[in-house]
Amino acid sequence: MATLNASGLTLKYDQRTVIEDLSTEIPEGKVTMIVGANACGKSTLLRALSRLLKPASGTVTLGGKDIHTRPAREVARVLGLLPQHPTAPDGITVRDLVGRGRFPHQGFFRGWSGGASPDDQRAVLNAMSATDTLDLADRSVDQLSGGQRQRAWIAMALAQETEVLLLDEPTTYLDLAHQVEVLDLLTDLNRRRGTTVAIVLHDLNLAARYADHVIAMKGGRIAAEGDSGAVITEALVRDVFGLESRVVPDPASGTPLVVPLGRHHTAPATSAHAPSAHAPSAAAPNPQLELIP
Repeated sequence: MATLNASGLTLKYDQRTVIEDLSTEIPEGKVTMIVGANACGKSTLLRALSRLLKPASGTVTLGGKDIHTRPAREVARVLGLLPQHPTAPDGITVRDLVGRGRFPHQGFFRGWSGGASPDDQRAVLNAMSATDTLDLADRSVDQLSGGQRQRAWIAMALAQETEVLLLDEPTTYLDLAHQVEVLDLLTDLNRRRGTTVAIVLHDLNLAARYADHVIAMKGGRIAAEGDSGAVITEALVRDVFGLESRVVPDPASGTPLVVPLGRHHTAPATSAHAPSAHAPSAAAPNPQLELIP
């Protein structure tokens, strides 16, 4: 497997520094979620990790080698990226878009349209089946809804069959059912093939539920990283997002569940030994409340 590391990264757009002296490692064979408020540097970090943005200083290494010293096609065989706002050529069909994920594995004189190999065809078919896009195969990408288009892009990333897969907000435009479906799919990919997956995600609760490792960012630095139970706390949510909340166990997964508070919905602090003032006590059950395991 290829280990992905960042060491002493400083990242800039023109003269504006977005990230300074950041070091981290994407754990091999794990699902990592990168979370944080808007404009904290999450997408910028992903761009640097994927070789799209060259650091002003510091290095990104893939398999122990500086990612910028390796040929682009060689890197693309190992590392795949789904950016936040991908663009497709006008009129391209879903099948051809997904087929472009096979480009790093093809020779210079045989593209997808020039005759796909059995391995290419298998990878494309599997990716489209997994993302429920087979019935969209012959449709133009620019005629799809936002959710359909996003699933087509995810299929392209899966067809690339890389050891490391980076995704920037892959659940954008998807309804809740498809969000869970996509995250289940990426977790399946990780569990079955050992693919290292790193995802920028806004939804803290879904991030906590699916993450083996969480990187929380604030102002271009890493505020905390580690297991979701250790990282996603009320103090962290207050510091990183400027939001008062209660963090309780997710009844489905046991992972942290962030319950945001606001001016119109507040709650007293809770402890392991005292029930919330808003929750019914064990001694006085609420007959109208049915708990579903």
